[in-house]
Amino acid sequence: MKDKYYIHKSCYIDENVNIGENSKIWHFSHVQSNSSIGNNCSIGQNVNIGNNVKIGNNVKIQNNVSVYEGVELEDYVFCGPSMVFTNIKTPRSEFPQRGSHFYSKTLVKKSASIGANATIVCGVIIGQYALIGSGSVVTKDIPDFALVVGNPGKVIGWVDKKGNRLKFSDSGISFCKSYSLKNNKVELIR
Repeated sequence: MKDKYYIHKSCYIDENVNIGENSKIWHFSHVQSNSSIGNNCSIGQNVNIGNNVKIGNNVKIQNNVSVYEGVELEDYVFCGPSMVFTNIKTPRSEFPQRGSHFYSKTLVKKSASIGANATIVCGVIIGQYALIGSGSVVTKDIPDFALVVGNPGKVIGWVDKKGNRLKFSDSGISFCKSYSLKNNKVELIR
């Protein structure tokens, strides 16, 4: 099975880890027990993937990212360099909170992109195709196709599947005629 994916010799891969075909795990990374990495993923240098983490297919995680237990990344998610996930709302060194029953779940849906140095506070859902700007701090759920910037992160617009900014007519239909905006929610027109 090892020939179906690439693991740099400086990496640590714990027991009971599933790694999909054509995935690559680069220098000094650590994948912890019971995690699953899909097909065609790129795991950058100095990445830590916590216990029981599920990563979909075609995910790209750039250098210096920790994907902690409680985080799930669906297919085609992009995690920019040095972005941060958390998994406990009120951490205390004096009163350790270890074990999955303490962790707030975070879900990053299909094709969402998170920019460099962004922080995702645990317990949120980031919608599909959402685009989180570099350095943003996400503290609440983000809708599909949202463009988010700032601290705390705010929706400042909408993007299409490729990340291009969308503009809408007064009727709520995008000028490209492929998306609709209604009640602060963007949907693809079939």
